[in-house]
Amino acid sequence: MSGIGEANPLRDTADRRLPRIAGPSGLVIFGVTGDLSRKKLMPAVYDLANRGLLPPGFSLIGFARREWQDEDFAQEVHDAVKEHARTPFREEVWQQLNQGMRFVQGDFDDDEAFEHLKKTIAELDQAQGTGGNFAFYLSVPPKFFPKVVQQLKKHGLAEKEGSWRRAVIEKPFGHDLESAEELNQVVHEVFPSNEVFRIDHYLGKETVQNILALRFANTLFEPIWNRSYVDHVQITMAEDIGIGGRAGYYDGIGAARDVIQNHLLQLLALTAMEEPASFDADALAAEKVKVLGAVRLPKDLGESTVRAQYAAGWQGGEKAVGYLQEDGIDPSSTTDTYAAIKLAIDNRRWAGVPFYLRTGKRLGRRVTEIAVVFQRAPHSPFDHTATEELGQNALVIRVQPDEGVTLRFGSKVPGTSMEVRDVSMDFAYGESFTESSPEAYERLILDVLLGDSNLFPRVEEVELSWKILDPIEEYWEQNGRPAQYAAGTWGPVEADEMLARDGRSWRRP
Repeated sequence: MSGIGEANPLRDTADRRLPRIAGPSGLVIFGVTGDLSRKKLMPAVYDLANRGLLPPGFSLIGFARREWQDEDFAQEVHDAVKEHARTPFREEVWQQLNQGMRFVQGDFDDDEAFEHLKKTIAELDQAQGTGGNFAFYLSVPPKFFPKVVQQLKKHGLAEKEGSWRRAVIEKPFGHDLESAEELNQVVHEVFPSNEVFRIDHYLGKETVQNILALRFANTLFEPIWNRSYVDHVQITMAEDIGIGGRAGYYDGIGAARDVIQNHLLQLLALTAMEEPASFDADALAAEKVKVLGAVRLPKDLGESTVRAQYAAGWQGGEKAVGYLQEDGIDPSSTTDTYAAIKLAIDNRRWAGVPFYLRTGKRLGRRVTEIAVVFQRAPHSPFDHTATEELGQNALVIRVQPDEGVTLRFGSKVPGTSMEVRDVSMDFAYGESFTESSPEAYERLILDVLLGDSNLFPRVEEVELSWKILDPIEEYWEQNGRPAQYAAGTWGPVEADEMLARDGRSWRRP
C-alpha cells in the first residue's frame, strides 16, 4: 500500500534509512462494533495503510454478535474511516484494504464461531499471503478476556508453527492485584509473555515518548533531575467531560483505577526512572520496574490521598448534573470521579521529593501534563519587593491537548528598576515539526505487528502499580463517602488542603 507522499514519522527507525513497515500479517478485532474500534482502531488501520506501512495483503477480521455479512462490516469500517481517519481518504488504498476484510459473527462461548474464525484465517493466508501471522485485539470488557484467550487456545488459534500469534489487551488489567495476577496467569497459559501486548494508549503519544528524549538526549536537564534541585513533581490528567454513556463501565471502577493505576503511574515511572542501558524493551522495562518498586505510600493516607465526586455545576456555560444524578448511576455510589495521591520514591535520586498525582472528570479544562517544579534559589540578592510575583522554576511537559514543553523562569521586567517576574519559554510540537504526529493507536498497532514491545507495560509493571493503589482503595472503602466538588472547578477543597499542608499548591494548567 503506497504512502501519501508526505514525511512519515512512523516509517523510519532511529536510522531513517531503515523502514518500519509491517510484514505479512493480519489483525482480528474482538468487540469490533464498540466505540474504541469505530473511533480509534479501524481509522488507525486505514491511516497506517495510507502511510504505506502495511503490507499489500494485510487482513482485518471483525468478530462480534451483529448479524453482519462481510459487506456490512466493510461499510462500517468505511464509515468509521471517513469520520475519524487522520489522513485523506484515497479510493485505491481503501479498495486494497477492503480485499482483506472479513467478518465473523458469534459470541465468545460459541465454538462454531471460533471454528469459522479459524477457517477465515486459513482462507486469508491463501488469498492475501498473511503468512499465518495474526494479532488478536481484545477490545472487549475485561471480564471476557479469559474466555476469549481460552477459546483461542481451544481452537488452535493461539499458535501456528512458523508464524506468530499475539494477544493485544486493553486496560484495565484487572481491578486489583489479585485479579491482575489471575488474568496474567490465564493469558500466559495461552500466549508467551513476549507475545502479549498490554495497550496503554498514553504510551503511544509523542509527548510521552519525548520524556525520554528530553531527559537523556540533553545535558541541560539530567544534572538537575534529582532531589538536590527538584522540589516536587505534579502529574495531572484532567477531563472536562462527565462519564457520558459509560455508567455501566465506570461505576465501581472510578478515577484512580481508570487512570492513576495505569496512565499516571506510567508517566511517573518515565519521569523518575534511571537512564536505561539502551532503548530496547527489556532495558526500559527494567528501569521502570525498579522505580515503581521503590514507590512508597505515605503513612497517613487520610492526609495524603483524596477521592471525590463531581456535583452539579457549570461546564462550558452549560448546567451539568452531578455524578449521582447521571443516568445509570446508583444514588448511593461511592465511586470516585476525582482522585489525588501523594507518593514518595525511596531511592538516592528522589528521596524526600513528593510526587503528586491527580485525575478527575468535570474539571476546569482537558489537560494532561507533568510539572517538574524546582527548588527556590538558596539565596536571593534581590529586594523582596522586586520579586513579589516570582514563583518557582518549572519544566512542564504537556501531553495533551497542546503537546509541547514549557519552561518557567524569572526574568527582569524592562525598565530602570530591578524587577523580576515569571516568564515562560514554549516549545510546541505543531510549530516545530512539519511531520504530523501519528495518533497513539497507529504507533501501537504498528508496533504490535512488528513485535516491538517498547511502549507496552510488562506484567511486573502492572502488578507493582496495583500494589501501590490497592492499599489506597482499601482505605477509601473503609472511611466514609467521597468529598464533593462542583462541576467545572478544579476539584475538591480537600485536595488543595493536601498540598497546603506541605506548603505547596496545585498548578492551574
